[in-house]
Amino acid sequence: MHSSTRIRLIEPTDAAPIAAHRVRDVEAFRRWEPARPAEFFTPEGQAERIDELLAGYRAGTVWPGVVLADDQVIGQVTIGGILPQVHLRRGSVGYWIGSVAQNQGHAGRAVELALRVMTDELGLHRAEASTNLENLPSQRVLRRNGFSPYGVAHSSIFLDGSWRDGLLWERVLGD
Repeated sequence: MHSSTRIRLIEPTDAAPIAAHRVRDVEAFRRWEPARPAEFFTPEGQAERIDELLAGYRAGTVWPGVVLADDQVIGQVTIGGILPQVHLRRGSVGYWIGSVAQNQGHAGRAVELALRVMTDELGLHRAEASTNLENLPSQRVLRRNGFSPYGVAHSSIFLDGSWRDGLLWERVLGD
């Protein structure tokens, strides 16, 4: 476990390092992520995306974070689909770590820190996530952070040329 792993709210200046990771890892992520337009992989495209994420943050629907190791951006962790209503109070966690920093405990630590944000900052009661059925590393990250699988979303995401099932995960946060 890396005490050097931190998360913080995304900033406009994160566009270039994020784009660099995404360009380098386009093949590595192809199995797990939807196809993206070419501009997604440019600093300009990422800057536009960051603007949208921060607008969502201001609206209370998303908490967009970056994952840092030794103060370098190595990935992202996003709490999306936030439903703050008192009878719902839930959000969904998503994350990626650049290939240069994988298998070092950063994803697990980032999810742990995101769960703390969900509880302490956002006052949420329930955390959700979904993984590709074949994405065992991501499933291990969730399991280690107290998530349990609760169902399959059939044909829920179009990846790498076909519709794929998603494994749905949940964790009830502190009361």
